[in-house]
Amino acid sequence: MRKAKPKKRILLPDPKYHDTQVTRFVNNLMLQGKKSIAYSIFYDAIDMVGEKMKDSDKAPLDIWRKALENVTPQIEVKSRRIGGANFQVPTELRPERKISVSMKNMILFARKRSGRSMAEKLSAEIIAAYNNEGGAFKRKEDMHRMAEANKAFAHFRF
Repeated sequence: MRKAKPKKRILLPDPKYHDTQVTRFVNNLMLQGKKSIAYSIFYDAIDMVGEKMKDSDKAPLDIWRKALENVTPQIEVKSRRIGGANFQVPTELRPERKISVSMKNMILFARKRSGRSMAEKLSAEIIAAYNNEGGAFKRKEDMHRMAEANKAFAHFRF
């Protein structure tokens, strides 16, 4: 490798929950550098989750963590060209990539949802993911199904 590996940036914990994972989620949620808006969307969504899931004994942030865990894929398929043919080779995900893929999927499917505000859409997607349903959970299941179907090509990875 010619280039040096880039330094890992240290994320500061968010102001409300003092959690770096929340900051990472908000950074993925942010559009055009508007971090304060992204924070307000996330906090509003967490508050809505708390209101909707009153009967649950868990805290809203724990519900969000469990939802993220439910949509986190373990393996994905990567396209590899071998001898003129493209194969979908199942590969295991690195821990950092697992988290980022799950966050990005959750945000993507929250944006696609119908609703009034982004906070409402995000809270609905969090609750759906917590209940093992919704777009992000379906995407994870599809990834796992693809990897299972292409298990025969697993020997091509290195």
